[in-house]
Amino acid sequence: MPGIKDVAARAGVSAATVSRALSGNGNVSPASKRRVLDAAKELGFVLSYNASSLASGRSRNIGVVLPAANRWYFANVLDGAATTLLAAGYDLMLYDTSRGGHSRESVLTDFLMRKRLDGIIAVSLALSAAEVDQLLGVRIPVVGVGGAIPGAPSISINDFAVARTATAHLLSLGHRRIAHLSGSEEFERDFRLPTARRDGYEAAMRSAGLAPRPAWLPLADFTITGGYQAAKVLPAHPDERPTAVFAASDEMAIGTILAARELGLRVPDDLSVIGIDGHELGDVFGLTTFDQAPHRQGARAAQRLLEQLGGGPETAPHSELVEPAFIVRTSTTAPSA
Repeated sequence: MPGIKDVAARAGVSAATVSRALSGNGNVSPASKRRVLDAAKELGFVLSYNASSLASGRSRNIGVVLPAANRWYFANVLDGAATTLLAAGYDLMLYDTSRGGHSRESVLTDFLMRKRLDGIIAVSLALSAAEVDQLLGVRIPVVGVGGAIPGAPSISINDFAVARTATAHLLSLGHRRIAHLSGSEEFERDFRLPTARRDGYEAAMRSAGLAPRPAWLPLADFTITGGYQAAKVLPAHPDERPTAVFAASDEMAIGTILAARELGLRVPDDLSVIGIDGHELGDVFGLTTFDQAPHRQGARAAQRLLEQLGGGPETAPHSELVEPAFIVRTSTTAPSA
């Protein structure tokens, strides 16, 4: 049976290069990797990850911890990370903190005590500096998604700035009665996303000399159903009804469009609607939105983690801000006379 040295001889590279090329662990030029893959295929060689793990002291497992795997944003971040990690030869272990015994504390304890992970991607989980130091102390690198984490690299958007820009778009069209659908307190735990987006909305309104009315600020749960229910409680009288809605998620924005249709309102003639996310259903509903590319955020987080595991040059941890793409569709226009 051919071994790693046979592949190295056939490809004209070192055994270490073969190991890095087949495991995805470390830097190998595209040309060398191609030669290694071709040689391994010709010889029928398959790298033993068990042996590789024993030799390297690594499990080739990456933990991804997130609040809920069945929600659109988190599922897309997870898919982006999984695609990148699996291509590099790593397995993925999912920890959903919304289920059963996987509380935030037990997950972190499990990471530390069992030591069965090579790294962690923390999605919408605001780890403290002490928690990060604990993980780094046992050589478990961490990358965050959704907000800055002290002492660790992270990938996120500027929620305040995006919300302010979304509201400013409606203001530029001439709207003055603008409602905002935000998240309830249960979504505030880590990076306070509802507050950040509400603050951005209020900042844009204040800059235009406007004060949001309490009746224009219903709370929901970032789902289509939640957005639909919140939109239904907005003032219905023509003199009180908002002419535009900025929803803190695309799903809530879609729920708003469905509620408007049921109430006999035309979108955008009677009610303009804008969201944040880049949900694929946005195209179906003609939704104006800011695409934050969660799949790309997950992939980038995995890349940052692999760079740390690959022994590349150490750099100071920093937060990468993703600039959402502004997509104007048919759900926003100037208010009717």
